[in-house]
Amino acid sequence: MKRRSFVTKSSLAGLSSVLGIDIVYGALMPSGYTPLAYQDVNPFTLFKKDEAMVVLNDRPWNMEAQAHLLNDPVTPNKYMFIRNNGLIPETIDEKIWTLTINGESVKASKTYTLQDLKTKFKHYTYQLTLECGGNGRSEFDPPAKGNQWTIGAVSCANWTGIRLKDLLTDVGLKDDAVYIGYHAADQHLNKNPNKEPISRGVPIAEAMQDETLIAFAMNGEPIPKVHGFPLRLVCGGWPASTSGKWLTGISVRNKVHDGEKMGGSSYRVPCETVAPGETVTDDQMCIIESMPVKSLITYPKSGALLTEGKMLKINGHAWAGELQVAKMEYSIDFGSSWNTANLDTPTNRLAWQSFSARVSFPKKGYYEIWARATDENGTKQPMVLPGWNPKGYLNNACHRIAVKVV
Repeated sequence: MKRRSFVTKSSLAGLSSVLGIDIVYGALMPSGYTPLAYQDVNPFTLFKKDEAMVVLNDRPWNMEAQAHLLNDPVTPNKYMFIRNNGLIPETIDEKIWTLTINGESVKASKTYTLQDLKTKFKHYTYQLTLECGGNGRSEFDPPAKGNQWTIGAVSCANWTGIRLKDLLTDVGLKDDAVYIGYHAADQHLNKNPNKEPISRGVPIAEAMQDETLIAFAMNGEPIPKVHGFPLRLVCGGWPASTSGKWLTGISVRNKVHDGEKMGGSSYRVPCETVAPGETVTDDQMCIIESMPVKSLITYPKSGALLTEGKMLKINGHAWAGELQVAKMEYSIDFGSSWNTANLDTPTNRLAWQSFSARVSFPKKGYYEIWARATDENGTKQPMVLPGWNPKGYLNNACHRIAVKVV
């Protein structure tokens, strides 16, 4: 990481929160002084991430995995991507944390403590695929604005919590409920307390699905702070931006939620195909809902060397938003022909599916292995970059790795 002084503008409470301990005599620090512990912040230590992760931004923090790091069936924290729109909350006290359910379409507003949520409702655990809508943005041309994600803004961890539908049923909904929107404790980059960095949502039908959780644990442990401790909305299969971290409120709406990053070009794509670079007006944009079919080769790492005559085992994962993947294929001849790979069934709905194959090569030389998934509706991944859009969303082109047979 390049040496930065971005923490000098944070409050003393914020510095202590990130460090995890009080700064004794912090109030006596000279104005503008940066404590040594922050003069070269190591995000891998700070967020308990593997050092092979790639940092894209530090204000706000955004970090992705490389393909070979995502080989685990269940993504551990150390390989889970970070996507923030604002600043991580400076102080979090789970003892006084509350979640308020309100909005035009609730019969009455109701507030729950964290203890209420954990003790009054049944707990569920689901393995859920979360993928940033901009995963793969770096391949678009003309270039799209935003973090230049390659392929590593995806994960599939185990999330434990309560079903959102159980909570909404307890509150009581009016017949005109059509959407929910979340509210959270993260701060806007300019620290204006009246501005939310992000407040997105999903249709009421998605909110009422069994797998939509108000989660308080990830992989059997409290959610790491950077991933939303102590409470997170988790909507598997949809853009990860709908899974609000540091959750403090949910508004039940009688219209499409109009919070921050629900309008303009944010997490929206042209309703109809447009030419690369074409200007698209807001009324021609549609909200991204279920993510498209996609796959990733996680073993071996691209650039593998193989001795002539030996077979190469490959494996990876495939997912298809709210759908199931029905078929997995690979090609070694640049997509001219395809071979079927073994495909596992998902652990549960909205979890990715692991695949594997043993690949043989006819002779020495350079090869590329391409992976292609097909969803249950028969939709295949495109071999090349899909339709251009202004923000570079939904790139689900076939993943490729390079192999040399020597």
